[in-house]
Amino acid sequence: MKYDFSELEKRAQELISNVADGIEEGAKKVVNNLAENPRFNVHDANRNRYMLKGRYATKGYDWWWHSFTGVNARTREEKAFFVEYFIINPGLAEDEPVLGQLPENIINGKRPSYFMVKAGAWGKDAKQLHRFFSVKDVKIAEDGPFSLQVANCYADDNRISGSVSVDDNDAITRPELMTNAGTMKWSLSVDKKIAYNVGYGTSKPLRDTNAFEMYWHAEGMKTEYSGTVELDGELYFVSPETCYGYSDKNWGADFTSPWIWLSSNNLISNTTGKRLTNSVFDIGGGRPKAFGLEFDKKLLGAMYYEGEEMEFNFSKAWMNPKTKFNCSETDEEIIWHVEQENSAYVMQTCIHCKKSEMLLINYEAPDGSKKHNRLWNGGTGEGWLRLYKKENGEKVLIDVINAKNVGCEWGEFC
Repeated sequence: MKYDFSELEKRAQELISNVADGIEEGAKKVVNNLAENPRFNVHDANRNRYMLKGRYATKGYDWWWHSFTGVNARTREEKAFFVEYFIINPGLAEDEPVLGQLPENIINGKRPSYFMVKAGAWGKDAKQLHRFFSVKDVKIAEDGPFSLQVANCYADDNRISGSVSVDDNDAITRPELMTNAGTMKWSLSVDKKIAYNVGYGTSKPLRDTNAFEMYWHAEGMKTEYSGTVELDGELYFVSPETCYGYSDKNWGADFTSPWIWLSSNNLISNTTGKRLTNSVFDIGGGRPKAFGLEFDKKLLGAMYYEGEEMEFNFSKAWMNPKTKFNCSETDEEIIWHVEQENSAYVMQTCIHCKKSEMLLINYEAPDGSKKHNRLWNGGTGEGWLRLYKKENGEKVLIDVINAKNVGCEWGEFC
């Protein structure tokens, strides 16, 4: 008996072709959906934990950064503040903090190891104040949710408190402290409203392998703070409505160069003239390194626009990300020009900040070197953003936004 399979084969081929077309169309939808809805506002407390394990224990740093604006209780003037909790090379800890910029440590090639509380303010009389402890004295949750305490300095995901005091003599005669003189105290609740989770780049596999030289996670790129700060005898109140707060963390084995950071949630729409109360942008990066490979002029960026998520992330190739940036310095200002796009959106950003209101912020690297000696850091930047949506190959303007209270950084190794 003969069987004619030609019709069956024909139908099978049609079915395979239809399935393939369906897969291709489905894949396109997935890609388009990812581009338009990248879902970076995903809180993940695991990425905010202590990270200095493996090779990072003896050549690594981990820090938790907080910045916000307060109002002077006496004059009602605004003041921008920052508080940072910083650990370096805990596996090399001694009974006393080991300062890498101490001349005898430089001569002997002794790498730094300490816990540093960095606090200060921007604007008039900008300053950074440092307080050092041996890592041995720090109580830190190594496996659970983030928390640390030493003396009266405390931090977890919901609260920060502490104090720093540096006298004039130490600030002048001890350059290894990398500090100004002054006194600051703070006690604040922390409510992280919007996250910038960069995705796979800080996922568990890449965290466990210590793949990157510098990691970044912003658990609270929009954070509401509430409490008080006292700076050099002046009391400031910090409230959720006017703090324009931010919090993130960085960790790794070295810093990036160039180093770029821009963020603000004090945003006003030119389209409506109203404050955008559910919006924030965040841009960071420069020249990332992973598995020994260097990627030039790469930035991570996100715009949360009244609930609409727009991400420009060089590690998400399916979004077709592209970035151009230029940072320049005049006698009076630092200026950032950034243009980012993906397959669905374009964001153009221009920010400037007065150098008289900024700091040359100080860090030493885990290897003991101080590579960033002109790292400009501020919290009073201003500028604008333009948002576009791509439609039929054209850019359609969504909004032009005025930005104030912009956190900002720019610097290169020198």
